[in-house]
Amino acid sequence: MPEEKEECTCHKTKERPEKEYKDLIHRLNRIEGQIRGIRGMVEKDTYCTDILVQVAAVNAALNSFNRVLLANHIKTCVTRDIREGKEDTVEELLATLQKLMK
Repeated sequence: MPEEKEECTCHKTKERPEKEYKDLIHRLNRIEGQIRGIRGMVEKDTYCTDILVQVAAVNAALNSFNRVLLANHIKTCVTRDIREGKEDTVEELLATLQKLMK
């Protein structure tokens, strides 16, 4: 008898439109490349300030990624949940913003 798999409902998911998905993946691929570049700089004993400038560029790229993802989240998930009367979504958003602003 085949083993039945229980579906995990403990994590929320979101199906993203193709354009949004491709944009996010493109941004992450660029960030990943930047990180590999920084690793190469460390391996080549590059001067500290040169590495720090690249780290600042990665931080800016991550902040930009977060802004795009947050805007998409508010425009879709949060708006939908508020319309459906799910008030706990606002608290979840506020908690997320607190984490992002540390």
